[in-house]
Amino acid sequence: MKKIPYLHQGSKVAIAAPARKMSREQMQPAIQWLEERGFETVYDDRLFAEYYIFAGDDDFRAAVLQEYIDNESIEAIWLSKGGYGSIRVIDKLDFTKFMQHPKWIVGFSDTTVFHGKLSRLGCPSLHACMPFCFDQKTLEAKQSLFDALTGRPLQYEFSAHPLNRLGKMEGEIVGGNLSVLYGMIGSNSFPETDGKILFIEDVDEYIYHIDRMMHGLKRAGKLEKLKGLVVGGLTKIHDNEEPFGMSVEEVIAEAVSGHDYPVCFGFPSGHFDDNRAVVLGKKSVIEVTTQGSIFLCNLVH
Repeated sequence: MKKIPYLHQGSKVAIAAPARKMSREQMQPAIQWLEERGFETVYDDRLFAEYYIFAGDDDFRAAVLQEYIDNESIEAIWLSKGGYGSIRVIDKLDFTKFMQHPKWIVGFSDTTVFHGKLSRLGCPSLHACMPFCFDQKTLEAKQSLFDALTGRPLQYEFSAHPLNRLGKMEGEIVGGNLSVLYGMIGSNSFPETDGKILFIEDVDEYIYHIDRMMHGLKRAGKLEKLKGLVVGGLTKIHDNEEPFGMSVEEVIAEAVSGHDYPVCFGFPSGHFDDNRAVVLGKKSVIEVTTQGSIFLCNLVH
């Protein structure tokens, strides 16, 4: 796995929009937060471009992001908003210079496209909150983002769940948004899952579709050789008028019931205000006990 330098006072952080559009007003709290912590923010009017729901057409968004990818002075690229759009630009990008001078790519949700691509390239990335609605994020979520970017240890403790499978998992975490992962199966952006801890989260989905996606991963052999499964936020999940009959957690537990690796639910990362940072591609430890779970990532190179 590639090593990426941590950020320091004066580090340049570019903000790019590979997916949905955002306004200047929506961006301001995140820009202020970066500057208050001593980082230099890099962006221009192109960040606020509009093309239907996107921040410019596909070629435009890819060109801006390519410029930041190739710029050796930029040490992190913070993606502004998820939604949808990254899958339309990922194959337009050249990561040759990025791999010579790797930098942190930060975001979640639709950013899972980039997390998967970078995982396949052997480069870590940061699953964390984005500028969109940044002022609504908890202090703990924001602090975890700062800690991850600057190389400080991460430690989270979270509650036990009746469907947890006890044990200790240790290794690299891969994954992100389940819907986005499902849409990448068979592509060169889907992360290698064998011997890895798979992390999933999702929002605004129906239970039956979560079931479909889990079985899609299962049939593709992506759940067989995991070191563990970590389930984050399952937010605003819907059921049909005729109930599916199982909870969304039961659906996920059933899909991996034929395996004996640890499983934990309730990991504090996903589509909610307390969205804690997770360093994908770095060694992490998660211990699942009857009293609860503990996540540790010391980020030692």
